[in-house]
Amino acid sequence: MIRRYQLAFYLAGAAAARTGDEMSGPALLLAGLAVTGSASAASALLAGITLSAAVGGPVIGAVLDRAARPGRLLAGALGAYAATLLVILVSLGRIPLPIVVATAVLGGLLGPALAGGWTAQLPYVAAPDGLPRATALDALTYNVAALTGPALAGLVALLAGAPASVVVSLTLILLALPAAWSLPGRAPASGGSAATSIVADLVSGFVAIGSTRPLARATLTSVVSYVGVGTLVACTPLLGAEAFGSSHSGTVLLTVLAAASLAANALLAKRPRLLRPDVTVLASTLVLAAAFALAATAAPVPLLAAMVIAGVAEGPQLTALFAVRHREAPERLRGQIFTTGASLKITGYALGAGLGGPLATWSLPGALLVAAGCELLAAVGYMACTAPSRRRLPFSWRRAGAGTRPGVRHPDAQPPCPGNPHVSP
Repeated sequence: MIRRYQLAFYLAGAAAARTGDEMSGPALLLAGLAVTGSASAASALLAGITLSAAVGGPVIGAVLDRAARPGRLLAGALGAYAATLLVILVSLGRIPLPIVVATAVLGGLLGPALAGGWTAQLPYVAAPDGLPRATALDALTYNVAALTGPALAGLVALLAGAPASVVVSLTLILLALPAAWSLPGRAPASGGSAATSIVADLVSGFVAIGSTRPLARATLTSVVSYVGVGTLVACTPLLGAEAFGSSHSGTVLLTVLAAASLAANALLAKRPRLLRPDVTVLASTLVLAAAFALAATAAPVPLLAAMVIAGVAEGPQLTALFAVRHREAPERLRGQIFTTGASLKITGYALGAGLGGPLATWSLPGALLVAAGCELLAAVGYMACTAPSRRRLPFSWRRAGAGTRPGVRHPDAQPPCPGNPHVSP
């Protein structure tokens, strides 16, 4: 009963924080446009709070890994992020824009705490044999946030004004503070990171990601795949105008995608044994490629079908990615691996969104085919990281979620790269 209560509290906090996070970007965009009257100023705010996550993620993860009470640090990060949103809102139109954008950049450093920082704590909340289901439920909160956050931002801005949308966003993040603060602590690992510097831990984290084959290929695949997803999202206003006669219909397309993703992860939460993490990472990426190619037709029915197919692929891809990380991450580096992965995905998404606009202006079908090509490139990267090993080392095998000890592996997992110090024989 305690475990069930902790998991429910965790999920409620994660959903609130992630919905506030998903809402904050569109809310800042709307507020920046309303206050300054400049689309470039508004986009600069959004870019500032998004792109800096690539730098902040690894450091936040390393600090969380060193903490006996990571929930307290996570709560502090949430509070600081909410405070940043408030400072931006109060400063808009009152102080020079470059200073406001610099504030957004500083706040964006904390962004990965709202994503990977939460997920890294899941094994300390869920029962060991319930980790596969808990992972699917955790991924479900991302889908809920992606579905409701932007829509809520638009609705609040319509009813109460754009600044109110930012206030609601930071309020949702603050509502997650009790759940973060009450996350369980953990005993220091033997030979723990307290004896090493943060720089050494950062190096160890990147080495762990790069040298553990299933972790490296899942990370590479997801980052390149999200370049394609970002390109698609940038194309949705023009897709809406082309297929339905209104650029506002692009938000409907994103809603369809998020709803399909939500439904797919809800099924996995109910039947977690359906998930084969390593296979799902590859299969979902190939399905995304097909969906984006179908979307290039820009015809109404095929386009809606493409959004449904993309959502059915994207949801399980996220759940599978989390399952691989939980299975492969050394316990003392878990937080860093999750936040670094989140940072890299955000960067890939931002790169795709930045490329998508100019490409769509040049050719909308061409931009979507480029997005499909990114998915195929991600699949090629996956296969390149799956070269057979010349030798096999003895392992202790386990099913995903059967425990949280580092170095204990799933039967689907590939052998580790030779010389990997993070996998126990």
